Amino acid sequence: MRVGPSADYRIDWVYHRPGLPVKVVRLMEGWRLIEDPDGARGWVVARLLSPDRGAIVIGDASTELRDGASSGSDIKWRVAPGVVGVLGDCDDGWCEFSIGGRRGYILASRLWGAGPP
Repeated sequence: MRVGPSADYRIDWVYHRPGLPVKVVRLMEGWRLIEDPDGARGWVVARLLSPDRGAIVIGDASTELRDGASSGSDIKWRVAPGVVGVLGDCDDGWCEFSIGGRRGYILASRLWGAGPP
């Protein structure tokens, strides 16, 4: 992540965690101003960003990944804060969420990155 939208600007941060979700705040000629889950902002060349929507589990305790999009659905797994996954469709406060080969539904309020695309 650079401090400006060009390779001429200094590198401010290097991300090593694959799939870490970021929000694109602004577009500029092949560059994206992004914000990460910690609130840090900077510029990344667009080709380095994945088109897949990701999310990260937030909160102070684990949450449930359920079989269906309701609190009455069976619990498939418990997911710890900080776990990163691929975000599917979100509806009525629930989101499809995939972590590796594990898929299910999780409360949207427990995911950073589950807002509008």
